[in-house]
Amino acid sequence: MDLASIVGSVFIATIIDLNTSPVKGAEGFWRGTLIHGRSMWILLGLLCWFTLALIVISRRMHLYQPQRLTNYLHEQRLSVQACLTAGLILTGTLYILHAADIPRGIVLATIVLTTLTLSLRRFLYRFSLYQKFEQGIGTRNVMILGTGPEAHALRHHIESIQHLGYSFKGFVEMPGKVGAQANPSADIVGGYDTLFEDARRLFVDEIFFASPAERGLIQRTLELAQHNGVDLRVVPDLYDGLAWNSPIEYVGQFPTIPLHRGHVPESALLLKRMLDIVLGTIAVIFLMPVMIAIAIAIKFDSPGPIFYKSDRIGKKARVFKCIKFRTMVQDAEKRRAEMLHMNERDGVLFKIANDPRITPLGHFLRKYSLDELPQFFNVMIGDMSLVGPRPPIASEVREYKLSHLRRLDVTPGVTGLWQVQARQDPSFDSYISLDVAYIENWSIWLDIKIIVRTIGVVFSGTGS
Repeated sequence: MDLASIVGSVFIATIIDLNTSPVKGAEGFWRGTLIHGRSMWILLGLLCWFTLALIVISRRMHLYQPQRLTNYLHEQRLSVQACLTAGLILTGTLYILHAADIPRGIVLATIVLTTLTLSLRRFLYRFSLYQKFEQGIGTRNVMILGTGPEAHALRHHIESIQHLGYSFKGFVEMPGKVGAQANPSADIVGGYDTLFEDARRLFVDEIFFASPAERGLIQRTLELAQHNGVDLRVVPDLYDGLAWNSPIEYVGQFPTIPLHRGHVPESALLLKRMLDIVLGTIAVIFLMPVMIAIAIAIKFDSPGPIFYKSDRIGKKARVFKCIKFRTMVQDAEKRRAEMLHMNERDGVLFKIANDPRITPLGHFLRKYSLDELPQFFNVMIGDMSLVGPRPPIASEVREYKLSHLRRLDVTPGVTGLWQVQARQDPSFDSYISLDVAYIENWSIWLDIKIIVRTIGVVFSGTGS
C-alpha cells in the first residue's frame, strides 16, 4: 500500500508540474521523452530508490508493527519523519548524480504528496480498524497468567482501552497460588496444568504472564507457547533480568516484553481477501440472472421464504448468519429430531441422501450446489472466504474434541479440500483431517487449485 501511495503521488506531481495530461505523461515516460535527457529506466530507478528508502526507514521506525501498540499522533509523527528522511535521501542522490535537469518542483511535490497520502491512508486505516474492534472483528483473544493485583490491573487496562483490540478470556491460576487473592474471581478459567488446553478451547491468541514465577517455569511456558502457536508476553517489572535484550512494547501504557510472536503471513492473507472480493463480485454479477431465476422457482415450488439463514460458527467460534437458497420444507428444523436415526454420516455430521424434508426443486439445487450461491454475499461481507473449511452449526461444535477446534482457526469457506476430494466420504475423521491438512498447507496456489477443481465437481452433480 505504501508502494501504491508513492507511485500515485509521483504520477500526480509530474502531471501538475509539467502541466500535461495523464495519457501524454504516461506516453512520455514510456518513450523516455517526459523529461529531456532522462530515459524511462533512470526515472524508474530513482522511483524505486525513493520507495526502497521509505519502506526501509518505515520498518526501522516500527511503522509496520500492529496498530494496536501505537496511537494516532505517534504514528502520524513517525510517518512524516519517515517521508522527510526518504526525501532527503532522494534529493541527496540527485545532487550526487548532478541531475539538475529533473525539475525540483516534481521532487518537492512528490515528497509532500507522499507524506500527505501516507498519513491520510494510515489515519483512515486505523479508524476503520477501531470500528471493527468495536464490533468484535479482528480482535485478539487473551488470557492472563496470574490472579494478583498486577493481573487485575492489566485486565482493567486492556478492557478500558478498546482500540487495543484485545478480548479478555480469563485468568489462569499459577501453581501453588490457588486462593491467594483476596477476592476470588469468577473469571478464572483454569489452572496452569491445563493452560494450553484452555487456550485452545477459548481460541486464545496471546497469553500475558502477570505473576512472579521461577525462570524454569517461564522457559517451559515459552516452549509450550511456541509448540502450540500462541503468542506470549511478560510484564518486565516482575521478571528482572529476563530477556534483557528484548524490546519493550507498550500495550497502552502497560510495558510488556514479547517472548514469542507467531508468524502471520499478512501479505498472503491480504491477497486471499482481495481474491475473495474480486472473484466473489464477479460471481455475483454473472450469476445474478441465475439466482433471480432460482428465487422465482423456489417461490412457485413450495410455500416459505426464498432464503434459508442459519447460525454458523466461523473463525474463532464467532457466530454469523450463513445464507443459502431454501431447499427444504418450512418446518424442516422441527422435524430434524425425528430424522436422526436415518443419519448416513459418521460422528457429529448429519446427512441423509433421500431426506423427505427436501423439496422437489431442492433436490436439483443440492445436486449442482446451486443452493449455496447466496454464500458469495457472505464472502463479500467477510464472514466467509471462497476456500476454507465448511462452517459448522453449533450442535456439531459442541461435540468437537479439543483437536477438532483447529478447523475454526481460519475463516470458513464456500468450498474446500473436503468438497473436492471426499465429498461423499461419510467419515468424520476424513472430514477433519482434510480441513486440518488444508490449514497447515495453505497457500494462494492451493486455493486457486481448489476453486478450479470445484467447478468440475459442481458440473458433475455430486452434491446431495
